Amino acid sequence: MDRLPPLPQTLDEQLCFALYSTSHAMTKAYKPLLDKLSLTYPQYLAMLVLWERDDIAVKDIAARLDLDPATVTPLLKRLEALGYVERVRSAADERVVNVRVTPEGRALKDLARSVPADLFCAMQQTPEFLVRLRADLQQLRDALSAANER
Repeated sequence: MDRLPPLPQTLDEQLCFALYSTSHAMTKAYKPLLDKLSLTYPQYLAMLVLWERDDIAVKDIAARLDLDPATVTPLLKRLEALGYVERVRSAADERVVNVRVTPEGRALKDLARSVPADLFCAMQQTPEFLVRLRADLQQLRDALSAANER
């Protein structure tokens, strides 16, 4: 890749700040939608993982969310207290804790179905733009992950 010329160094010209502030704005946009479900944004992400694949190990949820298992455990405990999931030790290996969606958690999925559409409306962008943006962000994330592994 060609070397870039010296880039301006002000805060607003930094890619990292654009990503950080956009992430913050995205989380704020989700808040009123998720408040109706009594979920925080990280809890919503964990539930999305569990709705895709139920009865999954805590370490696998953490890996899917790119978080440390120690960060995910308290989040899952709160979801369990809300009645949306249950944590069960694996019969095959007692060191492994699996998480299952409860009937209440499955009912929550039906209530959460409108969240992506509501957020899409709030963003006021075309579907094509958002699909392209997501692909570009995934490509950037993958490139940064690969660079961090070197």
